[in-house]
Amino acid sequence: MVDLGSEQTTQPFTHVNMSTKRKELLSNVMERTSQWILSQDIPSDMTVHVGRTSFALHKFPLVSKCGCIRKLVSKSSDVKLSAIEIPDIPGGAEAFELAAKFCYEINFEISSGNIALLRCVAEYLEMTDEYAVGNLVGLTEAYLNKVALKSIASSVSILHSSEKLLPIAEDIKLVNRSIDTISYIVCKDSQYGLNSSTFDWWAEDLTVLRIDFFQRVLIAMLSRGFKQHELGPILMLYAQKSLGDLDISGKGRKSIEARKEHEKRVVLETIVSLLPKEKSALSVSFLSLLLRAAIYLETTVSCRVDLEKRMSLQLGQAVLDDLLIPSYSLTGDTLFDVETVKRIMMNFLEYEMVGNRLGFNDEENVSPSASDMGKVGKLMQDYLAEIASDSNLSVSEFISVAKVIPEQSRITEDMMYKAIDMYLKAHRALSDVERKNVCSVMNCQKLTREARAHAAQNERLPVQIVVQVIYYEQQRLREVMDVCLVEPDPPSLPSKVNWFSTDILPVTDEVSSLKRENQDLKFELMKLKMKLKEIQKCDDKSAASTPFGTTTPPLDKPRFPGKSFISAVSRKLGKLYPSFGADEVTMPTQSKEENKPSRNRRNSIS
Repeated sequence: MVDLGSEQTTQPFTHVNMSTKRKELLSNVMERTSQWILSQDIPSDMTVHVGRTSFALHKFPLVSKCGCIRKLVSKSSDVKLSAIEIPDIPGGAEAFELAAKFCYEINFEISSGNIALLRCVAEYLEMTDEYAVGNLVGLTEAYLNKVALKSIASSVSILHSSEKLLPIAEDIKLVNRSIDTISYIVCKDSQYGLNSSTFDWWAEDLTVLRIDFFQRVLIAMLSRGFKQHELGPILMLYAQKSLGDLDISGKGRKSIEARKEHEKRVVLETIVSLLPKEKSALSVSFLSLLLRAAIYLETTVSCRVDLEKRMSLQLGQAVLDDLLIPSYSLTGDTLFDVETVKRIMMNFLEYEMVGNRLGFNDEENVSPSASDMGKVGKLMQDYLAEIASDSNLSVSEFISVAKVIPEQSRITEDMMYKAIDMYLKAHRALSDVERKNVCSVMNCQKLTREARAHAAQNERLPVQIVVQVIYYEQQRLREVMDVCLVEPDPPSLPSKVNWFSTDILPVTDEVSSLKRENQDLKFELMKLKMKLKEIQKCDDKSAASTPFGTTTPPLDKPRFPGKSFISAVSRKLGKLYPSFGADEVTMPTQSKEENKPSRNRRNSIS
């Protein structure tokens, strides 16, 4: 039991700040009575039970200032009532102890930390001027109006204290008055350009508030003219403090207390509802963190869809880590949430298509810029390469993600080829049909020379794909050679000439090499012609020395001495021109029909 009479000599207190005028209005009889009770250490005649705490007090000081206690005593049929219970007093035993000290004129200090407690308990105990002049209700009201509700810090402190003093704090308008003060000062400072210098500390102060009070403060600020896009940093601070302890970085959902999970879910859904509508008001990384938390906490579908759409509009600003959202399923699915990222990409393409067709003027629905398409295409190819090594990623999932990536955004297919190669390496048990389906998402014609060289020797690729790669490489070489043959001595090319588009790197080294090979082939062809002329001369001489104009070469010698040389040249040309073998140079030979005399000549008279 707490005996307030003995606390006067053991606990130092600062005197309650009351004006001299109000002190003079106090009843001299009441003041002398209180002093006499304390000085004589008179035994208590009443016990007040507040929750689990009991206070041994005196009836007269309490009933003289507390209308609530006076009513309880007067309504009792027991004339010698010695105990009363106040179970639901706001603030509990702490608040009642302060009220009892006020009744006993024991000194204590009023501050922004306890003013909400004092104001609510005074209202509950009916400590008004109706029962005593200068009572606690009037005193706390004066302090609120003149001191406490004059700054953001003290108003936030009062509002924070009011969270545990409901509903009476709402009934006496203490919550609304605190919110109005905060919003008024913030908007006034913002209007006069003072917001930037004061933002850090007052925004940090707001993070101590409960989410419903925090929401009400922001709505009040907006109603007074605060710009919505400036809410971004405040929401980021609040989310960091209230959701920072969630483990959303790994696979699987860890166990969390049901009550705590519900509170965090409400916090997250409220934050998302307050997010600025302007594009780029928040970073993509922050939106990605909110989306991970929303998936982890299993928020409403509308909450997650909202975050996905916001990320879609800013996908051109994202990096790979923003898309690597872990899969929190415990059923052994993929490491990353592939379906969510695919929806984000599809939303991006939808905005791009609608924006190009209609255009947007509404700030809430600004379509992605055209320059974002190339960035997003590269980002998605990087994402596909990152998830390709996941052994749980099915062929259909891999293909579905790959098909979302627009082909016009892929300058080359090297990253797509890299993703396919990594997928085939991690899924070696695929059938030929499955491997062919995986490779079908790649355009072999857009592979660079280095990628084709690697693919031509890649045993993991299906044979059909390797043949395509080789065909396109030879086709490209033929086109380059045609240019060299048409212009045998083309002017020297600048070091950064782009033949096909501004996105394809120059190939001057390859052109130089092909030109040298072309000159070598011309030289060898000239020598071949000279050899052929010499052989023809020898044949003509032999024909003149024989009756029939023909000669039969010895069996141990080749028919044409230059045959092996011609074959070598043909093989060399075949490396550059696959179709060269069909058109290769061959020496003319006499057929059997030519060796036989004509039927008409045999039967002629001559």
